[in-house]
Amino acid sequence: MKIQHFYDTRTGTISYVVADDESKIAIVIDPVMDYDSKAGRVFFESAEEMAAWIDAGGYRVPYALDTHPHADHMTAMPFFKERYGSKTVIGRGFVQVQKNFADLFDLGPEFPRDGSQYDILLDDDEVLEVGPFDVRAISTPGHTPASMSFVIGDAVFVGDLLFQPDSGTARCDFPGGSSAEIYDSIQRIYALPSATRVFTLHDYQPGGRPLAFESTVDEQRRSNVHLREGVSKEAFVKLRNTLEAGKPAPNLILPALQVNLRGGHLPEPASNGIRYLKIPLNQFGGA
Repeated sequence: MKIQHFYDTRTGTISYVVADDESKIAIVIDPVMDYDSKAGRVFFESAEEMAAWIDAGGYRVPYALDTHPHADHMTAMPFFKERYGSKTVIGRGFVQVQKNFADLFDLGPEFPRDGSQYDILLDDDEVLEVGPFDVRAISTPGHTPASMSFVIGDAVFVGDLLFQPDSGTARCDFPGGSSAEIYDSIQRIYALPSATRVFTLHDYQPGGRPLAFESTVDEQRRSNVHLREGVSKEAFVKLRNTLEAGKPAPNLILPALQVNLRGGHLPEPASNGIRYLKIPLNQFGGA
């Protein structure tokens, strides 16, 4: 099993391709659709970089996976569906996130809130068979109700559940988020074999250290600055709630959610043929 990372400097997102050289099958995880907020322009430079690597290896991509509906970048699911015929996959909790935000963005009663924007909605402990890979879905809510970690071989892709041990754990203050739930979710990851490799979605490079995106379950258990072994649920919830207080919203949360609630598709054009994103005023906290 080969794991290739792709770092998007604009959003600090780390996407992955998991590939098998014998079968020539690959899986894409958390791909990014680029967005220029000043120009209101979307483009696919990040996805094209991933595609170039895939094409150079001669891989097929039957599935593209999102760990959750992202608040800091737009998903590139449609790019991989169109280019490779990939089936798009997310956790079933995506439906709850749609319900949490559809009214905020005034998406209207005709907007499907059943998760049908993705091809497959995975349930907890469901296994997706992809050629030589068995992808096991572990429901890990707390950051969002839809957060899902994916175990593939000796690796687990945790999305925004955990960061590197020196950066701790993800925020839990979005609608439907819960510091108590994320504590329980992390315990499920910590219950995996100690040598399991943990791949994270973001790295904020504390102290200016080099980019890092891989650790192990054992390293996380021993040294995660927010949740090491022995930290009680009560202490963790208190810490996370303190960290969340007054925290500004992610830079791209408003455009990203509107696109990601649609599975990466842009809003339908208005009568003048132009597509628009809505900005709900005074609905999120900020610094």
